[in-house]
Order: sequence, then structure tokens, then C-alpha cells
Amino acid sequence: MVGRDIPLNQGCLAPVRAIIPKGSILDPSLDAAVVGGNVLTSQRVVDVIFRAFGACAASQGCMNNITFGNELVSYYETVAGGAGAGPGWHGRSGVHTHMTNTRITDPEILEKRYPVILKSFELAQGTGGAGQFRGGSGVRRELLFRQQMVLSVLTERRAFRPYGLQGGESGAPGLNLLTRRDGRTLNLGGKTSVTVFPGDIFRLQTPGGGGFGPPTEPAPAEEGQGVPPRGRPFAERGSVCDYRLAQETA
Repeated sequence: MVGRDIPLNQGCLAPVRAIIPKGSILDPSLDAAVVGGNVLTSQRVVDVIFRAFGACAASQGCMNNITFGNELVSYYETVAGGAGAGPGWHGRSGVHTHMTNTRITDPEILEKRYPVILKSFELAQGTGGAGQFRGGSGVRRELLFRQQMVLSVLTERRAFRPYGLQGGESGAPGLNLLTRRDGRTLNLGGKTSVTVFPGDIFRLQTPGGGGFGPPTEPAPAEEGQGVPPRGRPFAERGSVCDYRLAQETA
């Protein structure tokens, strides 16, 4: 929304006045049951702000928090999804957006240290919303359990799809499925904890991003390419750029 890359600093918030009513989800009472403020609520706040300013379509809207473990091991991961498109760009596929950018555990490390097998991890093609600029695709991830454990999911956008903007279509919702070793498949919904057994398979599909603009209007063919027709390109610089370059050259 600033229009160019700048270092993260407190001055960005100086012109902003936050009005948060008492008892609301952002300022709950001391005895209210709350969870996931950093990983879920913050994502939906960003969706609201971007829609209010018409900045871009909604991204996946959550971090897809997955945990499993027993008395011997414990594991927690967040899983990427689709980013929303905007006025001049396609949404990126298979990325974290807005409030986080954690890196997921390498498959070899995951299978060596934990009693699971990663059966698949791929882009869920076509889950981004259609539009002049397409929303990014979510991902599919399948875990096969080799021991009895407790699986917990804390996710959003399983019922309400990430919104499109300016005529763009909404992205596909996420889906959490558990296939038992006897062949039964259960829809776990957005938030739950369940005991899993050897041979059970957890199938996660994360939400896609919303599209921007009417799908009938032409746009650049390749995702993530093309100079925005409105607004100026800018040279990357600042703390975010420095961090990204350090990660890519590590």
C-alpha cells in the first residue's frame, strides 16, 4: 500500500489511529476464550484492511497450523497457500503472505526425526480465483502416520472462500481430510484434534488466492510477470529485500 519498498519502521504507523471497541475480537475481555491471534486473526485483519482500501484480492487468510505428536515426539508446521491478485499482478502460488513467511521442514528431516511419511507435497493447480489477474494456487500435502498420535488442525477459509476483487473470482476454500486405514474418509473441518493410528493419512489442501479484475480482460500470460499497468515499478531495497537476498544466497 506504500507503493515502494521501505525499511520496516515505527514511522509507518504514525499517521494511523486504531479504534478498537472493548469486547471485540481484537480487544476481548480477560475471561474470553482466545487462540491463534498471531497466526489466524492477524491474517483476517489484513484481509479486511486490503478490501476496505481496494488494494488487492484476499490471500489464503490463514497459516494452516498443523500439529501432531505423542509422549515421545511433537511437531508443528505452518503450510503455504495462494496469494491474492492485484491491479497489475497475478497472485503467487504456494507462499505464506502478509503476517508470516516461515520455512517448512525438509522432507528428509521430517521423515528421519518423526514417525510420518510425506506422501506428496505439490501445488493445487486451479485453486486460485479467475480474473484479469489470477489468484495464486494453494498446495496439497499428504502425511502418512506410522505411530499413534494426536493430530490437531487450526485453520481458516474452510467455509468462506478468499474474496476476489473488481470482478475477479474468489479462490477455492481449504480442505482437511483424514483417511483411516480402513478406507473411511473424514472431513475434519477447520479446527479440531483427533487421534490418528498407523496407516492413517492426513490430506491438507490450502486455500487459493482471489482473482482481480474481470476474467474476460487480457493480462500477462505468466504468473508473477509483467509490469503493473497502473503504478510504477521500483527498485527493491530495505530490510525486507536484504533479508530475502540473504535467504536466497545461503
